[in-house]
Amino acid sequence: MNGTYYNTPTFPKDISQPSSPPGNISAMTISLEQSLIENILRLNKGQEVCVYASYPDSNEWRDKKFIGTIKEAGKDHLILENDTENFLIRLLYINFIEFNKPINYNPDYSDTFK
Repeated sequence: MNGTYYNTPTFPKDISQPSSPPGNISAMTISLEQSLIENILRLNKGQEVCVYASYPDSNEWRDKKFIGTIKEAGKDHLILENDTENFLIRLLYINFIEFNKPINYNPDYSDTFK
């Protein structure tokens, strides 16, 4: 009954992926996986900023302001340092960031593919 009314789906036997993509695609993929926010924060490493973050599940830290220098930026976090403390802040909780100086910003990704 199934063979005459419904088409039985067929799947390829070998579904393995190639071990490495051709050309320089892996380098392009790694560069493009970084978020724009992360790129901007990395370009501005060493600048003093004011970070406004919200933690909805906390009564003490509902809205928090962090002031410090950008030390590092990752895919999901920002590390700030000031004279007395270091902060590891998840980008998920950041509302906005104020920069005291002009922002270094490079929206042109043409050099990524070289």
